[in-house]
Amino acid sequence: MKPFTNFRSRLVPLAINNIDTDQIIPARFLKTTSKEGLDRQLFCDWRYDAQGNPKPDFILNQPRVAGAQVLLAGDNFGCGSSREHAPWALTQFGFRAVISTSFADIFTGNSLKNALLPIAVPPDVHAELFAAVAADPGVTVEIDLAAQTLTTPAGRRVPFPIDAFAKHCLIEGVDELGYILKQEGAIRAYESSHPSPINTLEIVR
Repeated sequence: MKPFTNFRSRLVPLAINNIDTDQIIPARFLKTTSKEGLDRQLFCDWRYDAQGNPKPDFILNQPRVAGAQVLLAGDNFGCGSSREHAPWALTQFGFRAVISTSFADIFTGNSLKNALLPIAVPPDVHAELFAAVAADPGVTVEIDLAAQTLTTPAGRRVPFPIDAFAKHCLIEGVDELGYILKQEGAIRAYESSHPSPINTLEIVR
C-alpha cells in the first residue's frame, strides 16, 4: 500500500442516498479474490444496460469524470452487507476518497484498510459541494489527511474525523500487519529482556 499523500481532484457527483454495498459491487462478482477488473463492475447494474452496453447518462460513463479521484455521494454511503470488494472496486476505478454526510461502520473500516478515505462532512458542506459541481463540473477540492481537512472549491477548510491508528497507517502506507512488522526491532528488544517463563511441563516432571 502506498503512503496516502495530499491531493487535489475534481468531483464525481452521485446524488443518491443509502447506496449499499450490493449497488457498489453486486454479489455475483464476489467470487474473485483478486482486485483486478473490479473497476469494470463498479455500480454495474446502474452503469450498463441488459446487453452490457454502457448507459451514457450514468455519471461514470461520461468523459468528464476521467481522472477524477473523489466520489461525492449521497447520505449513508456503503450501508448493507459487509464486503471488502466494495472499496476494492472504488479504488480500482481510481477513487482515493468518498465524501458523504455519513458512512456505514463496516464500510468505513474496510475502506481505511484499502487506502480509500471516507470523508464525512456536515449537511451544509455536502449541499455546497453538490451545488458547486452542478454549476461547474471542473471545480476541485483539496484533501489534506495529515491536517484532516477538506478544502472546498470556495476555499472553505472543513475538518473531518478519522481514527488515529487508521490515519497513521494510511500516511505510512502500511496495513495492520505492515505496522506490526515495522515494530520488529522493538519486539525483539522486548523479547530479549523478558525471557520466556519456565515450561510448566518441566516443573511437573
